[in-house]
Amino acid sequence: MTLKSLLTPTRTMKKLLIIPFLLLTINLLAETQTTRIDKNLTIYTDVMRQLDINYVDTLNYDDLIETSINYMLHKVDPYTMYIPKREDDELRRMTQGKYGGVGSIIMYRDSNVFVNELYEGMPAQQCGLLPGDRFVKVDGMDCQGKNTKEVSDKLRGKPGSTIEIVLERDSQLLTKQVTRRDIHLPAVGYATVLHDSIGYIFFNEFTTNSAQEFLMALDSMVQNYGANRLIIDLRGNGGGIVDEAIQILSYFLPKGTEVVSTRGKTERSCHTYATQTSPIFPNMPLVVLVNEQSASASEIVAGALQDLHRATIVGERTFGKGLVQNIRPIAFGGHLKVTTSKYYLPSGRCIQAIDYAERQRGNQLHRDTAGGILPDVVLTDSAKLDITYNLYRDHMFFDYANRYYRQHSTIAPAKEFQLTDSDIEHFCQFLEEKQFSYETETGRHLGELIKMAKQEDLDSTLLADLEAFKPRLTVDYRAAIQRNREEVEEMLGGEIVKRYYYHRGYYAYLLRYDKELKRAIEEITRP
Repeated sequence: MTLKSLLTPTRTMKKLLIIPFLLLTINLLAETQTTRIDKNLTIYTDVMRQLDINYVDTLNYDDLIETSINYMLHKVDPYTMYIPKREDDELRRMTQGKYGGVGSIIMYRDSNVFVNELYEGMPAQQCGLLPGDRFVKVDGMDCQGKNTKEVSDKLRGKPGSTIEIVLERDSQLLTKQVTRRDIHLPAVGYATVLHDSIGYIFFNEFTTNSAQEFLMALDSMVQNYGANRLIIDLRGNGGGIVDEAIQILSYFLPKGTEVVSTRGKTERSCHTYATQTSPIFPNMPLVVLVNEQSASASEIVAGALQDLHRATIVGERTFGKGLVQNIRPIAFGGHLKVTTSKYYLPSGRCIQAIDYAERQRGNQLHRDTAGGILPDVVLTDSAKLDITYNLYRDHMFFDYANRYYRQHSTIAPAKEFQLTDSDIEHFCQFLEEKQFSYETETGRHLGELIKMAKQEDLDSTLLADLEAFKPRLTVDYRAAIQRNREEVEEMLGGEIVKRYYYHRGYYAYLLRYDKELKRAIEEITRP
């Protein structure tokens, strides 16, 4: 070996010399990142200190800091959020599907908050609250001008505590003493066996023990009614706990099947999920119904079954929420729900459709990738801006259902209930009484066009032509109701059934009108 060769670094030696340089660079980058964070935290603290010393009025620092935290997290993505200790009930609702409250859905209307819907068997229903009741006072708080969150916060509280609610119904004031309970929202909204031994499960959300609830419903249909095929309805299901989704998949897939993986910044955020138990229904034909509101765990179930050729997916492209959140404890009893990784299906495709990093760069959000789950059978949304839209928007279905309930002590079972010609006529008379006016969207836009044409001083002949066209867009709402009779019966009948049979009856009634379900039945009965 020559002196030159000893002094000349080999390829291996060069690699070894690079390693310390790389480590130094990484350390410098880490220090730069830490320094940047420390610098900005120092600026933030100094701003707060200067406010405290110099601002002319007394400030609510708790509110200021919480607002700044929430706005910061809003810039990250819609799912990363701060949950202060006082909102422990909300944390329980998200993770366990239950909270302390009275069991009602409320709505904001005309600067007031009303009872919109009641959960069967829950305190609000048992104490005699009715849809349409206006909240006057809740726990001493005047509800006039309050929004739904403010009223909801008052209604919720520790299970076992009693709350006084003052309501207005038909111009009469009513006072109710309601004892809060743990309100558990059922994961299985409705389950039934359709014709040809087809089981149907409408699944609300993936919360603690929801997979067990799903299994109990399916097992009952199999054992008691001979169900041998299944339609899983995940429309409107926003997701929840991934472990519950994996458990549901394990009922239909071989043990050890990889169904989803997560990839993130840290090692502990990267994980592969596989079914842990042997399947109970390994050969049961499956169809999964989805829509644009099906997200997260719903997309895992639908996407895994699609990738593994275990089910036919029917409906609309799903939302594309493939971001994974974990809940981390922080100081003083609060929690941070933080996005840690993204979901990837067995085929390797990522569920996530939007890159929220674009928001941080100031760019407009859009669907950056295909994302979501594209069904095998794609159905387009057939919603129309017809008379039913106007009646729903103006709360006419809701108001008439409240009156109908007061005038009829009972109705036929939900699956059999049918509106008659007389019912529709009474509804039309109700609309006259309420002075309901039906303006088509086309007519509204024409009115705006005429107004703009006048402002721009356009030709008088053109204005006359536009004005002459207006009567042709004036529609008799009675005739419009008859033209859209099926849609009106679906929405009005559904509201009425809900008064007597609550949510389960509502689902049972609506199935007869469900075009997407009919298409799913076609798929599952296909030879």
